[in-house]
Amino acid sequence: MKILALDTATENCSAALWIDGHLVQRELEAERGHAELILGMIDELLRESATQLEQMDAIAFGRGPGSFTGVRLAASVTQGLAFGAGVPIVPISDLRAVAQRAAEGDVASQRVLVCNDARMQEVYWACFERSPDGLMLPVGAEHVSKPSDVQLPDEWATRAINGAGRGFAAYTVLRMNLSDRLNRIDDAVLPGAREIAILAVADVRAGHVHPPEAAVPVYLRNDVATPKMP
Repeated sequence: MKILALDTATENCSAALWIDGHLVQRELEAERGHAELILGMIDELLRESATQLEQMDAIAFGRGPGSFTGVRLAASVTQGLAFGAGVPIVPISDLRAVAQRAAEGDVASQRVLVCNDARMQEVYWACFERSPDGLMLPVGAEHVSKPSDVQLPDEWATRAINGAGRGFAAYTVLRMNLSDRLNRIDDAVLPGAREIAILAVADVRAGHVHPPEAAVPVYLRNDVATPKMP
């Protein structure tokens, strides 16, 4: 199986190539220039592995939520590459990718609350739980809200939980409100193409792939152009 993965939803611009269980990646945290960076990373990975896009079983991408410009870029690059190569696509949540990265850094981590900085004094957030095969699965829906409105599932009332995402670094109220519920917090983690590739493998094996035109962004917040009333 061969999967190309890419992500530009946050400061972390990254690409990864999964070939029959062997995974290589490129990533760089940068404030801008993701369009040039991501194409160069993809070219480098394909060249070094002596593979072509047409050989991919799928192209996976971080579909958001995240930076509006970054999420649009990932979707458009994926669409263009997939159309040109005639291969399907797999959209992966960037919040889920954060949960996967955080959980792989802590083998004891079974439940993760992800809070990414959404700017405008809000966070993108969702809860995830480790499955028997080690993949993080969503528990409930993804949200965008004020940090003070983040809530844990009722069924997690007495369970060990970790926090992950740069929303915890941006908004201290998250730590204040949840400090008695979270074992540890990784407030530096960002989503990456490596985790997107890992999460996409199960979808490709199960045949859960989509045509290139299905590579669309998920924003969660669609009213950024409308000024908020005080």
